[in-house]
Amino acid sequence: MLIGEVARRSGVSARMLRHYESLGLVRPSGRTGSGYREYSAQDIRRIFHIESLRALGLSLREVGRALDDPGFTPSALVGDLIGRTRERIAAETELLTRLSRIHAADPAGWEDALHVVTLLQALGSSSADARQRAALSSADDPPLPVEALVEAVLGETDPHVAGALRWALARSGDGGRALLAEGIGSPVAAVRERAVRSLAEMPGDEATGHLRDALAHPDPVVGGYAALELGARGEADAVPTLIDMIVEGRNDTEAADALSVLAGDTATADRIAARLVDRLALGTTGAPARGRLTQALAGVPGTTASRALVELSHDAERAVALTAAYLLQLRAGR
Repeated sequence: MLIGEVARRSGVSARMLRHYESLGLVRPSGRTGSGYREYSAQDIRRIFHIESLRALGLSLREVGRALDDPGFTPSALVGDLIGRTRERIAAETELLTRLSRIHAADPAGWEDALHVVTLLQALGSSSADARQRAALSSADDPPLPVEALVEAVLGETDPHVAGALRWALARSGDGGRALLAEGIGSPVAAVRERAVRSLAEMPGDEATGHLRDALAHPDPVVGGYAALELGARGEADAVPTLIDMIVEGRNDTEAADALSVLAGDTATADRIAARLVDRLALGTTGAPARGRLTQALAGVPGTTASRALVELSHDAERAVALTAAYLLQLRAGR
């Protein structure tokens, strides 16, 4: 079969067939009386093998080795191809993400687009100072896309940079709240903590709703941060978690402060005092926890808390009794 017919049937151009021949990949088995190349069925089969291997991403040099080296085993080369392909996909994915974020920033011109690119590069810098400056500059016009800020804050380990990123997110509008809520579902504990802490600094009802959902999270750190912020926002749903934190000694001082804020409402104050008394009455509540619960009653006004302190001033645990007596003196002096 002559080269033109081979090109038509194989889809490989005559020029490429000649290139293959020059590299020694495939040589026509014969020549016509006029000197034209003539390809046999075996030659054509080899051409298809070459094209199949090229489709896998092999270079022409690798193709030649695969076809001609009797000792060649494909496993190592295929493994290398898998690695190269993954790297290429990762690079393309990163590029697509960057382009999407530039598009989301809706730059008015190339100067704005380059400004966004500069900030995105700074957010990925190994320098904490550069990342912090980028976070503080993110509110400039055009601002950084919320998606970029959320990704940055969820991966940030430097506390100063993280604070700047949370500040930037809080000023960025409503878009980041749902993304941060998704971050709370991360399998990585550190990411969950960063997500809930960032969400706690976001104002608005949507953020409050996500924090309510976070109260039931199995990670106590997530539930604790959510409870502390909800308490500061006057959300009584946080009371059970805050009391658990006091019993367990997890940020118990902050939890007691949050309870005192919630206790500003008389009806809520009585409910909080009743819950504290119930936990004190449990036989499984040890002496250190009883002491912390007693101290928490200090920030709860009302008769229910006062009666509880009177009873606790006669508690068998001396430290608890002394704490309760001291708190009663303070109440009497108000």
